Amino acid sequence: MIRFARLAFCLATPALAQDQADIVQAGFLPGWQMANGHYMAALDLNLAPDWKTYWRAPGEAGIPPVFDWAGSTNLKSVQFHWPSPQVIALNGMKSIGYVDKLVLPVEVVAQDPTQPVTLALTMDLGICHDICMPAHLTFAAVLQGGGAKDSQIAAALADMPKQAKGATCKIEPITDGLRLRATLKLPALGPDETVVFETNDPQVWVAEAQTVRQEGVLTSTTDLVPSSGAPFTLDRSAVTMTVLAQGNAVEYRGCAAP
Repeated sequence: MIRFARLAFCLATPALAQDQADIVQAGFLPGWQMANGHYMAALDLNLAPDWKTYWRAPGEAGIPPVFDWAGSTNLKSVQFHWPSPQVIALNGMKSIGYVDKLVLPVEVVAQDPTQPVTLALTMDLGICHDICMPAHLTFAAVLQGGGAKDSQIAAALADMPKQAKGATCKIEPITDGLRLRATLKLPALGPDETVVFETNDPQVWVAEAQTVRQEGVLTSTTDLVPSSGAPFTLDRSAVTMTVLAQGNAVEYRGCAAP
């Protein structure tokens, strides 16, 4: 929330005159009940032309979305299924996100599968064009019954990054954290390949990766800096690496020692 406060403070005067409703329209797609009893629904965000919002790992120039499900009933858990984002360059910096539209599938698990799930969600996110502004959205829905397959949700699920295995990681301590070098055996996805690293700890700052390719091998290096500002123990199985290039995306979950 501190990042949102800083962003709001830095807005240019023209942005203050713009209404959030003119820039982002939000809806909820109730979707269908899956064979395992879970519900597959989605958040549907439609932005004004050429406006963007951010992925779960938004890059150094982005703002991560924040979700609050307080007020929901009969809700055990939710899992987002993020469609492949794109790399957006602005003023010499990279951000990771979506332009114009985002359908974000969410898998909902009920505490009691025999009873409806009442959802109450608030979402804080950054939306940007020439200027940026924070947006605050609310969603409410009741999920029950079988529902029906939704083509928009199905398309977003089909657009998720392809899963890959076989990543190795070399880890070394640095003054304020760890340096992580990943080696990925992966055919070229296209020019300007970008690797995004994530850990399972939101308190660990992840630097923009430096990536080089040599034929069928991609080597990418990042620094991980925790709030303690000191080397720490990293769970290799909880590291996620996503390679993005020209609409293509490949995701590695976990990496072995070389």
